[in-house]
Amino acid sequence: MTTAPIAPPPGGPRRLRLLSYNIRSLRDDRRALVRVIRACAPDLVCVQESPRYWRPEGQAAWLARSTGTVVLAGGGRTAAGPLLLGRPGAVEVLGVYDRLLPKTRGLHARGFATALLRVPGAAPFTVTSCHLSLDAEERYGQFELLLEQLAIAEQGIVAGDFNEHPDGPGWQLLASRMWDGYPTAPWGGEFTSVPENPYQRIDAVFATPGITVIGCGVPHGLPGVTEADLRAATDHLPVLAVVEFPAG
Repeated sequence: MTTAPIAPPPGGPRRLRLLSYNIRSLRDDRRALVRVIRACAPDLVCVQESPRYWRPEGQAAWLARSTGTVVLAGGGRTAAGPLLLGRPGAVEVLGVYDRLLPKTRGLHARGFATALLRVPGAAPFTVTSCHLSLDAEERYGQFELLLEQLAIAEQGIVAGDFNEHPDGPGWQLLASRMWDGYPTAPWGGEFTSVPENPYQRIDAVFATPGITVIGCGVPHGLPGVTEADLRAATDHLPVLAVVEFPAG
């Protein structure tokens, strides 16, 4: 389901465009992926499944150069896949708090890419990119650890591939403490998987109370974002959010 196509929002000194995107280790059409990211014009990009085994730092740097961003946190082995990119000059980086998570034997290593950031005129806030486990028990523990990351600052954003539906226990735990972007301010498309036939929402952007979600959703209809590129770029659809911070 879609609402009206996403249009570029009016600017503001405390407003940011944030894109969350599972890029499947850059195994698909890289040019399509870059076109989608550039057309969304994000200030911040929360990446999931950044390459982490073969030249992870080099591939993260390539993605940053190709999309007109710089690496802020995560990438490769540092956070086991999640990566945080930013448009030069959009934010001030005050600290990096990447976190490798406890690993269940036989399952993939997981982690968080987290940075403490500031925009002019606002108090510091954290942004965390995450990609949670396919195992329900391990995943719930990772939701709990996401809440621990929020203790770094009074305000925070969590974005990623949660591998859970909105009615799941972990999702509900996070939603009890944060605004779930899409139902708070639906804007664009709802479902994020799979690109050829979207039928489920497993990717999302959350923000703590005090951060205003102006709009959030899959950027169907955004100028420059074609359905062909969305299908070719990776096996998830991106989530684009616009958020505004209170004066600090």
